[in-house]
Order: sequence, then C-alpha cells, then structure tokens
Amino acid sequence: MKADYLPRIVDTLLKERLDSIGAVLIAGPKWCGKTTTAEQQAKSVLKLQDPDKTKAYLATAEVKPSLLLNGENPRLIDEWQMAPVLWDAVRSAVDIRGETGLFILTGSTTVDESTIMHSGTGRISRIVMYPMSLYESGESNGKISLSALFENPELDIDGITTNLTIENLVFATCRGGWPSSLSRKTEKAMLFEAQNYLANICDSDASSIDGIKRSPERVKAVIRSYARNISTLATNKTIHGDVSSNYIDISEPSLFSYLNALERLYVIEDIPAWQPSIRSATTIRSAKKKSFVDPSIAVAALSLSPETLLMDLNTFGFLFECLCNRDLKIYSSAIGGRASYYRDRYGMEADCVLHLADGRYALIEIKLGSREIEEGAARLVKLKNLIHKANNEKEAKHREPDLLIVITGGEMAYTRNDGVKIIPIGTLKN
Repeated sequence: MKADYLPRIVDTLLKERLDSIGAVLIAGPKWCGKTTTAEQQAKSVLKLQDPDKTKAYLATAEVKPSLLLNGENPRLIDEWQMAPVLWDAVRSAVDIRGETGLFILTGSTTVDESTIMHSGTGRISRIVMYPMSLYESGESNGKISLSALFENPELDIDGITTNLTIENLVFATCRGGWPSSLSRKTEKAMLFEAQNYLANICDSDASSIDGIKRSPERVKAVIRSYARNISTLATNKTIHGDVSSNYIDISEPSLFSYLNALERLYVIEDIPAWQPSIRSATTIRSAKKKSFVDPSIAVAALSLSPETLLMDLNTFGFLFECLCNRDLKIYSSAIGGRASYYRDRYGMEADCVLHLADGRYALIEIKLGSREIEEGAARLVKLKNLIHKANNEKEAKHREPDLLIVITGGEMAYTRNDGVKIIPIGTLKN
C-alpha cells in the first residue's frame, strides 16, 4: 500500500472477496475513497472518467468491450457504470477464465438494470463503501472492538476512555468522513468538503444519473427537508409538504423521482424497521428512518456550523445518531453487519439493531449525553425482557440479543449491573 494511504476497514474484506470470486464491485458515494482503496490491490487501472480518453473508451465499449478488460489482474475498472456493457463483459470473462481476483469495479451510482443482461450473481460480489469512520480517520482510539464484543459479551471494558470531547465530535460530524478533507490545512477548508459535495450533487449529479433535468434549487430543497427530519420516522408525505411550501407545483411522483435519484447516488440511505414476532405487527412501526450516508451532508444542507451546533445540542443529537449508525455499519461490514431500528407504539425502542450474518445481534441506543444513559439502558433491558417473555409464550422462538449497548458522546466506557455496556463512540473500532 502507498505510504500516505490511510487504511480502510474494507481493505480486508476486498482482499477476502478477491480470493474467493472473479470480480468485486465497490459501490458507494462519490469521494468516499473507493478508487484509492481499489488501487491499493489492483495491478492495472482503467479510469473511464479520464477526460483525455473517455470518448475513446466509450467508443471501444460500444464495438468490442472485451478490449477494455485487457491488463494485469486484478484490473480496476473505475466508474464502470459509464459503460454498462462492461458489466456483462466482466461477467463473461469471469465465466470463461474461471479464476478469482480478476476485476475490481467501482461505481458512485446504481445502474438501470435494464441496461445489463445478467445480474452477475456468483461472478461479481458487491461491497458497499462509506465515508471514513472515526476510527479510520484516527479520531477514535479503537480500544473497544465491536467484533471482540460479539465474540465475548463479557469482555471487560470498564475504565476505557477517549480524549474526544463534544467539541471534537461536533467538528467531526460537520466535516464528515470524506478522506480528502483530512489533508486540508485549515478547519475552514476541511468543512468546505461537505459543502462542495452537496453542490456537486445538486448542480450536476442529480440530473446526470438518469438524464432527467432537475433543478439544483429543488434538489437542495429536498435534501434540506430530509436533513430537517434526519433520524426520525417522518414520511415522504411530510417531506413533500415541506418542499411544496416553497415549490407548490412539485408533485408527489416528482418528489419520488428526486428521492430515487438521491438513493441511487448513495446520498440518502434510510434505515429499515426490525419487525420481530414479539408483538402484533400492527403495533410495530414499519416506516424507514430518514438517514444519510454521512451526517455532514445534512449539516451542509442546513447551513449549520460547529459553533451553531454547540449552541443547539438537541439538533446535534439527531446528527450524532446518523454519525454512530454510519460507523456501526462500517465496523460490522466485515462480518456481514446490517442495521435496522425498532420502535412500537408502546414506546419500546432501540435506535439501532445491528444484525450479523450468523444471526447474532445487538440492541443499541444512541445517547449523546450522560443524562440520557439511564433512560436508554432501561429501554434496552425492557425490550430484551419482552423478547424473553414472547419466547416463553410462543412456539416460534426469536433469538435473544447478544449485546445491549448504549453508545454515547461521553468519555468513559463501563458495564452496568444490568449488563448494558456504555461505550463512547470515540473508543469503538471494527
């Protein structure tokens, strides 16, 4: 790896996939580091966005796409979606050669599946990459491993501390996990990265993704409304009402088109509901929780700053939840992690339910300050007891949680007498 490369958690996962399958797709938002990460393991590179060669590459793809696959393997094909025919060319090459580790594809948008002939199942493995976690950016000390906790729920974490202050967390949230921001020389320049990202999405990417012209002002209005409702169960009808207060002619189908574009660009990524059979399905909330792939997008959309958020910690609490969810998804990615949330109309909830591929899961509450820890822990214990009670009353058993965790913006980790682990986000790693 290059000397100035900051290691990413996905590095190990990429290597494992290349050892196991013919091709790997790294998908995720622009500027999160996909290409740089792929280059660490690629032996040859094809960059379709090279301005000097794009036209020639696309012409070749139209006539004989297999020519673009020639090169030492693993061969990186960057922003492959510019020539969707390359997907089928890669799948065919993997079939013919029957080898592993042949290609790495990167893409910042999802592709209209009607433009490709085959899904790639069994030939192309997909990895979703996010902006950097606090551990990857060097801000979390990583003294508590999420994987180690799942392996040993009784692991002693008492007394482990972080030097991250609330001011540090606010700044990290506003700056975001964009790798290039870390090399900027001033804090103002670091904060500009998210603002620039938002401008690119609004001014060009939201239209270029599918060729539908979209007003930059309206794209920003949609993102701003989403940001106002971050980490809540606000419906798309609420978003529509908010946006239409300024743009009365925007219809619901038009709004859905905007939201679909933002999902395909990996800007917004809602959190699904967990619906275990422990209560009547009618009592469990099933709407998705509004979220972004990085909290800095919401900060930029709302024109917030570290100074304004330090004066409004209530608003920061919603952004902090987005930050923690981003990091949890990254830390658990190597072991098949996926995130959901639980909430029912009786007030029972868990901000995050982190599921692993083997069935283990953690119930997690995210609480910025120490005053909220007691409330969060009590909810987790109550939910665990509800699951236990349901298992005693029903034939169909549901696995009980392996971990109960309250993630905080505080300084010290410890395990409560009821078994709930209190963990500062500034101590976590994969």
